[in-house]
Amino acid sequence: MSRTSFRRVVVVLAVTVAVAGCGGADAVSPLPVQPPGPTRSTPAPTAIPTISAIAAPTGSPFRPPPTSARPAAPPPAPTRTRGTPRTTPPPTDATPACQGAVRYDLPLAETEIELLTSLCFATGAVLRIQGIGPGLVTVDRPELVSQQYEAGVVDIRFVRPGTVAVTIPKDGREHTITVVVR
Repeated sequence: MSRTSFRRVVVVLAVTVAVAGCGGADAVSPLPVQPPGPTRSTPAPTAIPTISAIAAPTGSPFRPPPTSARPAAPPPAPTRTRGTPRTTPPPTDATPACQGAVRYDLPLAETEIELLTSLCFATGAVLRIQGIGPGLVTVDRPELVSQQYEAGVVDIRFVRPGTVAVTIPKDGREHTITVVVR
């Protein structure tokens, strides 16, 4: 293939890709409009010529035609630029090990509480313990939380950063969940 014919192919592909990227001829279509009824001052409507659509390419416009029998090399792996590491995340950000300021529902009837030993939240999170009586849930650091009870549900809102041990009685045993608040 000569250099001139290759340039023509590239130009045709570029125009075709631009038209196909915009949706081709189907992307822009006139809205259906009814012409006004005939009046004395309105001339009879005339036919409007239409433009034919450009044929879409049959191959992929993003890949050039193969030039050799060797397979193409895979793209290079993305590199990460490392900046200055943060010493502590902001209180509203969630890290993989620590959830943000969320409401964490803990239905006691459906949860194996023995398996839940620690949680991590951002300040403002709420631990909602469902299915327990009044006055049964205790915390070791009441200055870090705001606790409310209503209709078998205890809401513990973590209002300050720190570590709080939440004790929940179930089946004659007391279970302690250590909650880290960032």
